[in-house]
Amino acid sequence: MIGWTSLWINGRTLVSPEINRRRALVVLGKIDEILSWEQAKEHERDERFVELGEYLCEVRAGQYWRMEHLKSFDAFLEKRFPESRRKAYYLMAIHEHLTRIPKRQLREVGWSKATELIKVARRDGAEFDCATWLHKAKELPKEEFKRAVECHLTGKETEPWEIIYFKLYKSQLPVVERALETAALMLGNNKSRGYCLEMICADFLAGAALETGGPGQNIGCHSSSSNPFVKSYRAVSTHRRQDG
Repeated sequence: MIGWTSLWINGRTLVSPEINRRRALVVLGKIDEILSWEQAKEHERDERFVELGEYLCEVRAGQYWRMEHLKSFDAFLEKRFPESRRKAYYLMAIHEHLTRIPKRQLREVGWSKATELIKVARRDGAEFDCATWLHKAKELPKEEFKRAVECHLTGKETEPWEIIYFKLYKSQLPVVERALETAALMLGNNKSRGYCLEMICADFLAGAALETGGPGQNIGCHSSSSNPFVKSYRAVSTHRRQDG
């Protein structure tokens, strides 16, 4: 006689549960309904993502995927989320880890902020201060909220950043690349290209102020006296005036 303990592994039953066919059809229909609406209207995901995550968890727990003669829950997700199953797992994690936040308030903060809340909830566990983090999610813009979460997880302050695009002609590329390489040699190879570009620009601003005799330019948090480019520009500028 097989003992009852042999029917479970890691909290999950080895014996397939008996499927409630009526409930399974309702849940599977709801999932397809929400996904079809999402394709028609992008904002539907923010309005119904909580409901969708709950239904997906029920499909996994009740093995409703067997109704479609699929071999596994992963096969079910691959069928419903062909582009990326990660989205489905995020939806399920929202349902599983943010249980202390009312569904209505989760809908208010939206899908992207809810995924950030998951990171904090997983990290803090029972100490997760859901009221404080929910308030931050409601009040802060999306990017600022992401930085707050990152700071909480890593203990490091993160400075806001942007990716800037501009066109360069092929004839200009060698000059730009050589300037960045020279800056890296002077500042240290561990410096980012963005930092090197900032120092080159700071050099230009300081040099322009010297040429015009105007007041010093505000070149951010880096002092002009500590910028090697500014020092070199001052030397070159002085030499030019002496030659003139």
